Amino acid sequence: MRYIQGENRNQATMLPEVVDDYIRENNPVRFIDAYIDGLDLVEMKFTFAETKETGRKPYNPADLLKLYIYGYLNKIRTSRQLEKASHKNIELFWLLRRLQPDFKTIADFRKDNSTAIKAVCRDFTLLCKKMDLFGCELIAIDGSKFKAHNSNDRNFTKNKLAKLIKKIDDQIDAYLRDLDESDENEKEVKQPSSEELKEKINWLRQHKVKYKKLQSQLDQLKEGQISQTDPDSRMMRTRNGNDVSYNVQIVTDNKHKLIVAHTVTNETTDLHCLHKMSLQAKEILGVEKINAVADAGYFERTNLKKCHDDHIQTFVPKPMRSHNKSQGLYTYQDFVYDRETDTYQCPAGQTLTFRGIKRKAETAEKIYSTHSCYHCPQKSKCTRARSTRRIYRWEHEEVLEQLDQRIKDEPKIINDRKALVEHPFGTIKNGMGYQHFLTCGIMNTSAEMSFTVLAYNLKRVLNIVNFKELMARVL
Repeated sequence: MRYIQGENRNQATMLPEVVDDYIRENNPVRFIDAYIDGLDLVEMKFTFAETKETGRKPYNPADLLKLYIYGYLNKIRTSRQLEKASHKNIELFWLLRRLQPDFKTIADFRKDNSTAIKAVCRDFTLLCKKMDLFGCELIAIDGSKFKAHNSNDRNFTKNKLAKLIKKIDDQIDAYLRDLDESDENEKEVKQPSSEELKEKINWLRQHKVKYKKLQSQLDQLKEGQISQTDPDSRMMRTRNGNDVSYNVQIVTDNKHKLIVAHTVTNETTDLHCLHKMSLQAKEILGVEKINAVADAGYFERTNLKKCHDDHIQTFVPKPMRSHNKSQGLYTYQDFVYDRETDTYQCPAGQTLTFRGIKRKAETAEKIYSTHSCYHCPQKSKCTRARSTRRIYRWEHEEVLEQLDQRIKDEPKIINDRKALVEHPFGTIKNGMGYQHFLTCGIMNTSAEMSFTVLAYNLKRVLNIVNFKELMARVL
């Protein structure tokens, strides 16, 4: 049969082939090589960026950095996989000049250079800014849970420990009853069975001591939970239930959906992340004002006020958390505020006037009410309280009112949020396959995420910018 035939494996070649001939001119490894060679690794404080005259020679951190970026770009993350790839991958032969570091050296590089790795990710973001790849007008913030390197069985809360200790006590009581019965019928029961019961009881008692120690540790912690394998990780609610995870926050720009800023946190919700993430992105983009959109999980009035003060115009829908609505009663939104008279008008047409100030922590709320409630025919639709209905107005309520008005004026921004910020997470988790962390500790997982974000941005830039133009930026 007629087929295209390959070369004879035993055929000798007259001259050795050049490895560079296997790498096309627009191969991404050429950009990785040129980009990393142009970085000041000493300033970024990479280990062994400066070497001593004596002692064993280390690997150049530039080579290990190239290896990791190539790996994350091609779904190769573990140190052992990277070691294997360096032995058989022709692109890595070219990129590393046939260097083949062992897996321990590769793993230690990521562990020892977490801060420097984040600096490289930030540097590439600034390169994207120089190439005018950011619109610098609208950013979107979102968070997603990435599973930590800690099983659910090795995460403990007070309730979980109380149940485990009770279960152990019940098992010990059952074994003691069995032991008493075996002692009464010693002639009928073989001796080893009693010894086995004693071993099980001792084993349970040892575990009970361990759980008691964990309980005392939890009493000193504010979080209310403890993870044994990765102490920085936390049990979080995910789409698949509850998992020990990290909460990864990203900020994307609307022009090309490139990630501007990111961080790895162990906060179980997004509630307090809006200001710090939007401010971080604003500083990177170097603008005086910017618009920021996020989902209702970020609606927290203190953060919204901070964004307002830092010239960050937010678009965050307000979640409906009112108990009155679930009970079929009038909610806060049914009361109309009159700024000129500083009063509220209720659905029954009565006027609620200022009655005083309620101070709580670092904030204050103004109280409004009316005596007309006692004889109002609609009171049963308004409140379950025997006294009057009270309205509490936050001292910076105008910030929230301006936010509501912006959302009404520009609803498209809220509607486009998913396509803008959830797209990167979908690409990272499903397209690139990065759904969990390989390392422990928030510093190490931050380094992993920096490599992931760098790989995501690089993939997009390679599709957006002409390769020759991109190379010209770094050569």
